[in-house]
Formats: sequence, structure tokens, C-alpha cells
Amino acid sequence: MNHHTDNHHERAVLIVDFQEDFTEEKNGALAVAGTDAAYIDTVIRTTEALARQGYPVYATQDWHPENHTSFVTSHPGASLFESIDIDGRPQIMWPPHCVQGTPGAAIMLADNLIEQVIQKGSDPGFDSYSGFADDGGRPTGLNEQLAKAGIKELLVYGLATDFCVKFTVLDALAAGYRVHLLLDLCRGVAPDSTEAALEELRAKGVVISNAASYLTAHG
Repeated sequence: MNHHTDNHHERAVLIVDFQEDFTEEKNGALAVAGTDAAYIDTVIRTTEALARQGYPVYATQDWHPENHTSFVTSHPGASLFESIDIDGRPQIMWPPHCVQGTPGAAIMLADNLIEQVIQKGSDPGFDSYSGFADDGGRPTGLNEQLAKAGIKELLVYGLATDFCVKFTVLDALAAGYRVHLLLDLCRGVAPDSTEAALEELRAKGVVISNAASYLTAHG
């Protein structure tokens, strides 16, 4: 008996920020280590297989204006990757990335695979690592979409494990979803913070697994 099919209709795929700017293969502005052509191909093929099994696919998309507060270029005198204080919130200084309408912001999946794209980080004043809400607490609409579709369980993967994946999963748990993290389809920014993120998620009840566990033999 395959226990993965019991609540099939209540389960969806949630791909976090699978965008060109986060990959080495596409010379992304904020490339995460290990995001080569093989990684991209594996994510695409696995997502296609999961979609064929009937799982709806939701994708988050970093979608920043050019003057976004997370960009080091928005803060004269700031250094790349340092954390500065903005209105009492820590903000890491990232290179400009996933700017609205640029190739780097593109999701690397065929449009017809995706049920819904959820854009985040479009308010210039707030970063949004989570696909559910930005740092100012403004919801993205993802929770509403999933609830409307009757989704209760999420298969989550994407970029990057220790930032947007982590915070998206934490918000999913807080909203009451059961979460399975497909670790082989994730890549992290740094080994230490990735390990810490996985420990935190595991402690909160996330099932940390790999894609093969959810693919039926005949796909």
C-alpha cells in the first residue's frame, strides 16, 4: 500500500523561487551554490512527473522593484551581505536580483505546469523571504489560494533552503499545513545556516524527504 496516495487530492507542490537569478547555470545575480544545469533539469523533470500524478503546482516568484530595500544599491555606504537595521528590522544587503520584468526574475518552468504564480517582495519597503507574507505582515494571497483549492499538505522545494524555503515552510506550518520538504530539490546559500534551518524545521514536524518518495513507479 502506498501511503502517499491517501490524501492525494489535498496535496500540492509548492516551488519556492525557482528563478534564473538564483542559479549558477544562468549566471544569476544571486546564484546559490549547486544550481547547475543538472539541478535545474532534475527540478523540471520531477515537477513534470508530480504534475502528471495530479498534484497542482504553485510557484513563488521574487518580484522586486528596482529600488527595493533589500538591494545594497538602495543604501549608499552599505556593504554587500551585511545586515543593517531598517525600522527595527534586520535586513541583509543583497545584490539587485529578480527585478520585475527582467530575465533574471523568470521562473524556469513552463507556464502550463503552474497552477498559480505567487509574487512576493514587490513592495519596495519590505523584503519577503516567505511566500505567504512579507516582513511587514502583508499576505501574498498564497494561503487564500491554497485554502480555496482545499489543499492541506504541501511538497515544498526550491531556493534557497536557509532563506526563502525556510521562511515559507515556517509560515506554512503556522497556517496549519502539513509540510514535506524535498531536500534533494533544494539548495542552500551557506552550509551552516542550511543545517540550522533543517534542524529547526525537523523539530517543528516537517517531514524531510526526497523526491523519489513521492513519485510512483509509472509516474
